[in-house]
Amino acid sequence: MKSFVIASILALYSVFNVALAGDILAGKDRAQVCTACHGQKGISSQPIFPNLAGQKAAYLKKQLTAYKNGKRVDPIMQPIVTSLTEIDIDNIAAYYESLIDNPIFTALLGQK
Repeated sequence: MKSFVIASILALYSVFNVALAGDILAGKDRAQVCTACHGQKGISSQPIFPNLAGQKAAYLKKQLTAYKNGKRVDPIMQPIVTSLTEIDIDNIAAYYESLIDNPIFTALLGQK
């Protein structure tokens, strides 16, 4: 019983932590441009493009911001990221972090 309570608290913490960081549903909508390279649900079919599903939002935000600010250079990513606002980046990062095997996120996104 104790481990169930701890697991429940951790699951709720992760949901609220992501929810406070960005809007998952808005991120799903804004991430449509990402699917050509990173796959429909953040799993790339080509090894040259990294999988984004389940990545930590903080990591994704850091990388996207680095592309936007020119600290990371990539001819494919930079033109895409320059049009994103800080809110877009937060939302996209929250969306990709939510793509983990978590029934709460699955229900929120309406996936099976």
